[in-house]
Amino acid sequence: MADAQTLKRTPLYDCHLEAGAKMVDFAGWEMPVQYQGVIDEHRAVRTGAGLFDVSHMGEVRVRGEGAEAFLQRLTPNDVSKLVPGRAHYSGLLTEQGTYVDDILIYRLAADDFLVVVNASNADRDFQWIADRANGADYPAPTIVTDESDHYALLALQGPKALEILTPLATPGIGEVKYYGFRQGEVAGVPALISRTGYTGEDGFELYVAPEHAAAVWRRLVAAGAVPAGLGARDTLRLEAAMALYGHELDESTTPFEAGLAWVVKLDKGGDFQGRGALLAQKAQGLPRKLVGFEVEGRGIARQGHEVVSEGAAVGKVTSGTWSPTFEKALGMAYVPPALASLGTRLAIDVRGKTLPAVVVELPFYRRPRQS
Repeated sequence: MADAQTLKRTPLYDCHLEAGAKMVDFAGWEMPVQYQGVIDEHRAVRTGAGLFDVSHMGEVRVRGEGAEAFLQRLTPNDVSKLVPGRAHYSGLLTEQGTYVDDILIYRLAADDFLVVVNASNADRDFQWIADRANGADYPAPTIVTDESDHYALLALQGPKALEILTPLATPGIGEVKYYGFRQGEVAGVPALISRTGYTGEDGFELYVAPEHAAAVWRRLVAAGAVPAGLGARDTLRLEAAMALYGHELDESTTPFEAGLAWVVKLDKGGDFQGRGALLAQKAQGLPRKLVGFEVEGRGIARQGHEVVSEGAAVGKVTSGTWSPTFEKALGMAYVPPALASLGTRLAIDVRGKTLPAVVVELPFYRRPRQS
């Protein structure tokens, strides 16, 4: 835990205090964990629209004639398929095919990309990317810069997000597809408006200059968005089975084990970091798989609790919570493939007490299709 005097603050700190937020240390940042309550904020996102401050995330700019080739070699997804105005989910992998971090890559122009990284890994990720750009022999130059201080990031999420954003944003924002983005304005200030999110709902992530963040936040709240904190963000992403670095993903985990094989394009042409190890794992078979489970009866499984089968420990819970949407305890865990089938019965050891659980389909939650 960082000393209170050393915690960093986002440009929205005063807005959080005005809204009555309970502030906590998160990855060295003083962040709102909740305002009126996690359950109310969670349900506001599922039924209306919630507003999150995610300005603690890191942004790395990768530019130059060699930028595409560099990112193609560095990451497992196919960067060449991105056109300007599109983004995709990917990862930074070790040579062992395991996660340094999971990331988003935005293609701003032919030779200009924005890589968004997790707050807890921001400094390390920037150095990881920069070191490999400087050490690689590419036919054209690649410039890597840390631009995290250039952006504040607001996430407007929920079925009413578009309704709230439309009167405040550049005309035609509803035409932006999922994982698409456009440069425009929100509340009269320049913004990169991205149709992405981390809640399982439709929504937008808004990149604005730090000095404009508070004004945009207040306009969105006045239009009906409910401030939501880290607590609701975690319960929402877990219901949607979205992986979190330090929980489902780390340097011992491959995309195949985490159920993220779709981000790995083994046949995209040329080598990329971790490809050899991933090819080997695909040929040999997985040692473990990420599964979802429901706890039967009372009790909540949390990260680190052991998963037990026939009296033996077989894995560990990566995330667990009480679900406000389903009103039951849910979680995710890594288990041997033989125990990953739907309906498999497991037990969770919670401080010596055994909770019965059953493997269920992921994601737990899928947003209703709009008519």
